[in-house]
Amino acid sequence: MFFEGSEKKIEVTVIAQAPSLRSLGKTFWQEIVACANAEILSVISNADCDAYLLSESSLFVWERRFLMLTCGTTTLADAALAFIDKVGESAVEFACYQRKNEYLSHLQSSSFDEDLFRLREKITGNAYRIGHLDSHHHYVFCTDKPCYGVLEDTTSELLMYHIRGEAADYLRSTGQSAQGVRQLLRLEDGFPGFEFDDFLFEPFGYSVNGIKGDRYITIHITPQETSSYVSFETNLDLTLYPQPVFANLLQILDPGSWDVIGFNAGRDTKGYPPHLCLGSCSLSSEQGYNIEFSHYQQMCHEVLIPEKL
Repeated sequence: MFFEGSEKKIEVTVIAQAPSLRSLGKTFWQEIVACANAEILSVISNADCDAYLLSESSLFVWERRFLMLTCGTTTLADAALAFIDKVGESAVEFACYQRKNEYLSHLQSSSFDEDLFRLREKITGNAYRIGHLDSHHHYVFCTDKPCYGVLEDTTSELLMYHIRGEAADYLRSTGQSAQGVRQLLRLEDGFPGFEFDDFLFEPFGYSVNGIKGDRYITIHITPQETSSYVSFETNLDLTLYPQPVFANLLQILDPGSWDVIGFNAGRDTKGYPPHLCLGSCSLSSEQGYNIEFSHYQQMCHEVLIPEKL
Protein backbone atom coordinates (compact mmCIF):
# COMPACT_ATOMS: atom_id res chain seq x y z
CA MET A 1 0.00 0.00 0.00
CA PHE A 2 1.38 3.42 -0.98
CA PHE A 3 0.43 6.75 0.57
CA GLU A 4 2.11 10.07 -0.26
CA GLY A 5 3.24 11.43 3.09
CA SER A 6 5.09 14.42 1.64
CA GLU A 7 3.30 17.58 2.69
CA LYS A 8 2.29 20.91 1.32
CA LYS A 9 2.11 23.86 3.72
CA ILE A 10 0.53 27.32 3.71
CA GLU A 11 1.07 29.93 6.41
CA VAL A 12 -0.78 33.26 6.29
CA THR A 13 -0.72 36.32 8.55
CA VAL A 14 -3.41 38.97 8.16
CA ILE A 15 -3.19 42.67 8.93
CA ALA A 16 -4.20 44.00 12.34
CA GLN A 17 -7.36 45.59 10.90
CA ALA A 18 -8.68 42.26 9.59
CA PRO A 19 -11.28 40.29 11.55
CA SER A 20 -9.97 37.70 14.00
CA LEU A 21 -9.38 34.45 12.13
CA ARG A 22 -10.65 32.49 15.13
CA SER A 23 -13.92 34.42 15.04
CA LEU A 24 -14.61 33.12 11.52
CA GLY A 25 -15.71 29.86 13.12
CA LYS A 26 -15.48 26.16 12.37
CA THR A 27 -17.85 26.28 9.39
CA PHE A 28 -15.55 28.76 7.61
CA TRP A 29 -12.53 26.53 8.16
CA GLN A 30 -14.45 23.42 7.12
CA GLU A 31 -15.06 25.10 3.77
CA ILE A 32 -11.40 26.06 3.40
CA VAL A 33 -10.24 22.56 4.30
CA ALA A 34 -12.74 21.04 1.86
CA CYS A 35 -11.13 23.06 -0.94
CA ALA A 36 -7.99 21.01 -0.33
CA ASN A 37 -10.02 17.77 -0.53
CA ALA A 38 -9.59 17.11 3.18
CA GLU A 39 -11.88 17.23 6.20
CA ILE A 40 -11.72 18.15 9.87
CA LEU A 41 -11.63 15.14 12.21
CA SER A 42 -11.43 16.91 15.59
CA VAL A 43 -10.38 20.15 17.27
CA ILE A 44 -8.79 21.29 20.53
CA SER A 45 -8.64 24.90 21.66
CA ASN A 46 -7.14 27.11 24.32
CA ALA A 47 -7.07 30.87 24.89
CA ASP A 48 -4.63 31.41 22.01
CA CYS A 49 -5.16 28.78 19.34
CA ASP A 50 -7.57 26.37 17.66
CA ALA A 51 -5.84 23.17 16.50
CA TYR A 52 -7.75 21.13 13.92
CA LEU A 53 -6.72 17.56 13.16
CA LEU A 54 -7.42 16.81 9.51
CA SER A 55 -7.93 13.68 7.47
CA GLU A 56 -4.64 14.72 5.84
CA SER A 57 -2.48 16.51 8.45
CA SER A 58 -3.33 19.70 10.41
CA LEU A 59 -4.67 23.23 10.64
CA PHE A 60 -3.78 25.76 13.35
CA VAL A 61 -5.65 29.05 13.69
CA TRP A 62 -4.61 32.04 15.80
CA GLU A 63 -6.14 35.52 15.91
CA ARG A 64 -4.09 36.88 13.00
CA ARG A 65 -2.43 33.80 11.55
CA PHE A 66 -3.19 30.32 10.30
CA LEU A 67 -1.03 27.37 9.32
CA MET A 68 -2.28 24.43 7.29
CA LEU A 69 -0.45 21.28 6.25
CA THR A 70 -1.85 18.61 3.95
CA CYS A 71 -0.44 15.39 2.52
CA GLY A 72 -1.56 12.74 0.05
CA THR A 73 -2.99 14.14 -3.19
CA THR A 74 -4.60 17.15 -1.52
CA THR A 75 -4.93 20.47 -3.34
CA LEU A 76 -3.68 22.92 -0.73
CA ALA A 77 -3.19 25.71 -3.25
CA ASP A 78 -6.96 25.65 -3.86
CA ALA A 79 -7.54 26.16 -0.13
CA ALA A 80 -5.04 29.04 -0.02
CA LEU A 81 -6.70 30.74 -2.99
CA ALA A 82 -10.16 30.27 -1.46
CA PHE A 83 -8.98 31.93 1.75
CA ILE A 84 -7.56 34.90 -0.17
CA ASP A 85 -10.81 35.26 -2.12
CA LYS A 86 -12.84 35.25 1.10
CA VAL A 87 -10.78 37.75 3.13
CA GLY A 88 -9.38 39.82 0.25
CA GLU A 89 -5.80 40.19 -0.94
CA SER A 90 -5.41 43.49 0.91
CA ALA A 91 -5.95 41.71 4.24
CA VAL A 92 -2.98 39.39 3.67
CA GLU A 93 0.14 40.73 5.37
CA PHE A 94 2.32 37.68 4.77
CA ALA A 95 1.92 34.32 3.06
CA CYS A 96 4.34 31.44 2.62
CA TYR A 97 3.54 28.36 0.53
CA GLN A 98 5.87 25.40 0.87
CA ARG A 99 5.83 22.09 -0.96
CA LYS A 100 8.12 19.09 -0.77
CA ASN A 101 8.88 16.96 -3.80
CA GLU A 102 6.69 13.86 -3.85
CA TYR A 103 7.68 10.22 -4.23
CA LEU A 104 5.10 9.82 -7.03
CA SER A 105 4.59 13.34 -8.35
CA HIS A 106 2.63 12.13 -11.39
CA LEU A 107 -0.27 11.23 -9.07
CA GLN A 108 -0.64 14.83 -7.92
CA SER A 109 -3.29 17.03 -9.51
CA SER A 110 -0.81 19.90 -9.91
CA SER A 111 2.89 20.70 -9.79
CA PHE A 112 4.52 23.41 -7.70
CA ASP A 113 4.98 25.49 -10.86
CA GLU A 114 1.25 25.28 -11.56
CA ASP A 115 0.41 26.18 -7.95
CA LEU A 116 2.84 29.09 -8.12
CA PHE A 117 1.30 30.46 -11.32
CA ARG A 118 -2.15 30.54 -9.72
CA LEU A 119 -0.94 32.03 -6.43
CA ARG A 120 0.89 34.82 -8.26
CA GLU A 121 -2.37 35.82 -9.90
CA LYS A 122 -3.54 36.82 -6.39
CA ILE A 123 -0.39 37.77 -4.45
CA THR A 124 3.14 38.77 -5.44
CA GLY A 125 6.32 37.23 -4.10
CA ASN A 126 9.45 35.22 -4.77
CA ALA A 127 9.90 31.46 -5.09
CA TYR A 128 12.91 29.25 -4.41
CA ARG A 129 13.95 25.63 -4.54
CA ILE A 130 16.05 24.41 -1.63
CA GLY A 131 17.81 21.05 -1.80
CA HIS A 132 19.11 18.96 -4.70
CA LEU A 133 16.75 18.53 -7.62
CA ASP A 134 17.60 14.81 -7.88
CA SER A 135 17.10 14.20 -4.14
CA HIS A 136 14.81 15.43 -1.38
CA HIS A 137 14.06 19.08 -2.02
CA HIS A 138 11.49 21.73 -1.18
CA TYR A 139 9.88 24.66 -2.92
CA VAL A 140 9.12 27.87 -1.03
CA PHE A 141 7.08 30.88 -2.15
CA CYS A 142 6.93 33.95 0.11
CA THR A 143 5.10 37.21 -0.44
CA ASP A 144 7.19 40.37 -0.71
CA LYS A 145 5.07 42.84 1.27
CA PRO A 146 6.63 44.49 4.33
CA CYS A 147 5.86 42.42 7.43
CA TYR A 148 6.53 43.25 11.05
CA GLY A 149 7.52 41.15 14.04
CA VAL A 150 9.14 38.40 12.01
CA LEU A 151 12.27 38.23 14.16
CA GLU A 152 10.17 36.79 17.02
CA ASP A 153 8.58 34.19 14.72
CA THR A 154 10.43 30.85 14.86
CA THR A 155 9.53 27.63 13.08
CA SER A 156 11.50 24.37 13.09
CA GLU A 157 10.76 21.39 10.85
CA LEU A 158 12.25 17.89 10.95
CA LEU A 159 11.34 15.62 8.04
CA MET A 160 12.46 12.00 8.28
CA TYR A 161 12.67 9.28 5.61
CA HIS A 162 13.15 5.48 5.69
CA ILE A 163 12.55 4.84 9.38
CA ARG A 164 13.48 1.43 10.76
CA GLY A 165 13.92 -0.52 13.97
CA GLU A 166 11.50 -1.38 16.77
CA ALA A 167 9.57 1.90 16.50
CA ALA A 168 9.04 1.45 12.76
CA ASP A 169 7.96 -2.15 13.27
CA TYR A 170 5.40 -1.03 15.87
CA LEU A 171 4.07 1.74 13.61
CA ARG A 172 3.48 -0.87 10.88
CA SER A 173 1.90 -3.43 13.20
CA THR A 174 -1.75 -4.35 13.60
CA GLY A 175 -1.61 -4.15 17.39
CA GLN A 176 -0.73 -0.47 17.73
CA SER A 177 -2.87 2.13 19.49
CA ALA A 178 -2.89 5.92 19.66
CA GLN A 179 -1.82 5.76 23.30
CA GLY A 180 0.95 3.36 22.33
CA VAL A 181 2.27 5.76 19.68
CA ARG A 182 2.15 8.67 22.15
CA GLN A 183 4.23 6.62 24.56
CA LEU A 184 6.59 5.56 21.78
CA LEU A 185 7.20 9.20 20.86
CA ARG A 186 7.45 10.21 24.56
CA LEU A 187 5.12 13.13 23.97
CA GLU A 188 4.03 13.74 27.56
CA ASP A 189 7.63 13.68 28.82
CA GLY A 190 9.01 15.68 25.91
CA PHE A 191 6.34 18.39 25.91
CA PRO A 192 5.02 18.82 29.45
CA GLY A 193 1.91 20.97 29.80
CA PHE A 194 0.80 20.44 26.19
CA GLU A 195 -2.71 19.26 25.34
CA PHE A 196 -2.68 16.59 22.65
CA ASP A 197 -5.19 15.47 20.04
CA ASP A 198 -4.28 12.45 17.92
CA PHE A 199 -5.70 9.97 15.43
CA LEU A 200 -4.58 6.52 14.30
CA PHE A 201 -5.46 5.78 10.69
CA GLU A 202 -6.31 2.42 9.10
CA PRO A 203 -4.42 0.26 8.32
CA PHE A 204 -1.70 2.50 9.76
CA GLY A 205 -0.59 6.12 9.89
CA TYR A 206 -0.69 8.58 12.77
CA SER A 207 -1.23 12.31 13.33
CA VAL A 208 -1.03 14.39 16.50
CA ASN A 209 -1.46 18.07 17.34
CA GLY A 210 -0.26 19.58 20.58
CA ILE A 211 -0.84 23.10 21.93
CA LYS A 212 0.28 25.05 24.99
CA GLY A 213 -0.56 28.74 24.95
CA ASP A 214 0.37 29.99 21.49
CA ARG A 215 2.96 27.22 21.03
CA TYR A 216 2.22 24.16 18.90
CA ILE A 217 3.73 20.88 17.81
CA THR A 218 2.48 18.56 15.10
CA ILE A 219 3.68 15.13 14.00
CA HIS A 220 2.53 13.09 11.01
CA ILE A 221 3.67 9.54 10.35
CA THR A 222 3.38 7.55 7.13
CA PRO A 223 5.21 4.35 8.10
CA GLN A 224 4.95 2.31 4.88
CA GLU A 225 8.24 0.46 4.51
CA THR A 226 9.09 1.49 0.94
CA SER A 227 8.05 5.14 1.33
CA SER A 228 8.11 5.99 5.03
CA TYR A 229 7.88 9.66 5.95
CA VAL A 230 7.59 11.41 9.31
CA SER A 231 7.22 15.15 9.80
CA PHE A 232 7.59 17.18 12.98
CA GLU A 233 7.01 20.92 13.22
CA THR A 234 6.87 23.45 16.05
CA ASN A 235 7.10 27.16 16.80
CA LEU A 236 8.95 26.45 20.04
CA ASP A 237 12.39 28.05 20.15
CA LEU A 238 14.35 24.81 20.32
CA THR A 239 17.60 26.64 21.11
CA LEU A 240 16.04 27.53 24.49
CA TYR A 241 14.09 24.31 25.01
CA PRO A 242 15.39 22.07 27.83
CA GLN A 243 15.26 18.87 25.74
CA PRO A 244 17.01 17.96 22.45
CA VAL A 245 13.78 17.44 20.55
CA PHE A 246 15.23 16.59 17.13
CA ALA A 247 17.92 14.30 18.54
CA ASN A 248 15.32 12.42 20.60
CA LEU A 249 13.04 11.85 17.60
CA LEU A 250 15.97 10.71 15.46
CA GLN A 251 16.97 8.25 18.16
CA ILE A 252 13.43 6.83 18.41
CA LEU A 253 12.62 6.58 14.70
CA ASP A 254 16.10 5.88 13.29
CA PRO A 255 15.58 7.40 9.80
CA GLY A 256 18.04 6.78 6.99
CA SER A 257 17.97 10.45 6.04
CA TRP A 258 16.29 13.62 7.18
CA ASP A 259 15.81 17.30 6.38
CA VAL A 260 15.92 20.16 8.84
CA ILE A 261 14.25 23.42 7.83
CA GLY A 262 14.30 26.45 10.09
CA PHE A 263 12.67 29.86 9.88
CA ASN A 264 14.72 32.08 12.24
CA ALA A 265 15.86 28.89 13.99
CA GLY A 266 19.42 27.97 14.91
CA ARG A 267 21.13 24.74 13.87
CA ASP A 268 22.19 22.21 16.48
CA THR A 269 23.20 18.67 15.50
CA LYS A 270 24.22 17.59 19.00
CA GLY A 271 22.87 14.11 19.71
CA TYR A 272 22.23 13.26 16.06
CA PRO A 273 23.21 9.72 15.00
CA PRO A 274 26.48 9.46 13.00
CA HIS A 275 25.71 11.18 9.71
CA LEU A 276 26.83 13.09 6.68
CA CYS A 277 25.44 16.50 5.82
CA LEU A 278 24.87 16.13 2.10
CA GLY A 279 23.95 19.76 1.58
CA SER A 280 22.76 22.94 3.22
CA CYS A 281 21.73 26.42 2.22
CA SER A 282 20.25 29.57 3.68
CA LEU A 283 18.30 32.47 2.26
CA SER A 284 16.69 35.61 3.59
CA SER A 285 13.19 36.64 2.62
CA GLU A 286 12.17 40.22 1.96
CA GLN A 287 10.43 40.37 5.36
CA GLY A 288 13.56 39.32 7.24
CA TYR A 289 12.97 35.59 7.70
CA ASN A 290 16.21 33.64 7.70
CA ILE A 291 15.39 30.28 6.11
CA GLU A 292 17.90 27.46 6.54
CA PHE A 293 17.82 23.99 5.02
CA SER A 294 20.06 20.98 5.59
CA HIS A 295 19.81 17.40 4.32
CA TYR A 296 21.45 14.63 6.34
CA GLN A 297 22.11 10.96 5.69
CA GLN A 298 22.84 8.45 8.41
CA MET A 299 26.06 6.45 8.08
CA CYS A 300 25.62 2.81 6.98
CA HIS A 301 21.89 2.77 7.62
CA GLU A 302 20.08 1.06 4.77
CA VAL A 303 20.40 -2.34 3.13
CA LEU A 304 18.74 -2.05 -0.26
CA ILE A 305 16.42 -4.83 -1.39
CA PRO A 306 15.84 -5.24 -5.14
CA GLU A 307 12.23 -4.62 -6.04
CA LYS A 308 10.66 -6.89 -8.66
CA LEU A 309 8.72 -4.92 -11.27
